Amino acid sequence: MTDPTWAVLAVLLYLQTKHFICDYPLQTTYQVVNKGTYGHPGGILHSGVHAVFTIPAFLIMTPTLPVGVAIIVGEFLVHYHIDWAKQQIMARMGWQSVDSEFWWGIGADQFLHYLTYLAIATILWRTTF
Repeated sequence: MTDPTWAVLAVLLYLQTKHFICDYPLQTTYQVVNKGTYGHPGGILHSGVHAVFTIPAFLIMTPTLPVGVAIIVGEFLVHYHIDWAKQQIMARMGWQSVDSEFWWGIGADQFLHYLTYLAIATILWRTTF
């Protein structure tokens, strides 16, 4: 893809689609219930799935190997810590799905993930074009 505008939009569309697939159909109960325990394999697995599924975005805008590795590692670390922090806050505050604050937390979590995808698209744009 040679047009930078369309390439960035395609990457963002891919990453948001990837996010839905990894956070909903592919996420297991094991991953959900263990994301709040720091270092637990369930949370690591969930973030790892997200990181691996980011790689196909590189077919749209191909980074150098060091940039690609940095994006994947960054995606893993940021995703892991956003999810862990959300779980910690929800548990400490005692928010349940019947509480409006619970849904604000879910919304903030998703917003932070989407900001991550904007950052990835920006990095790809800045290093590709």
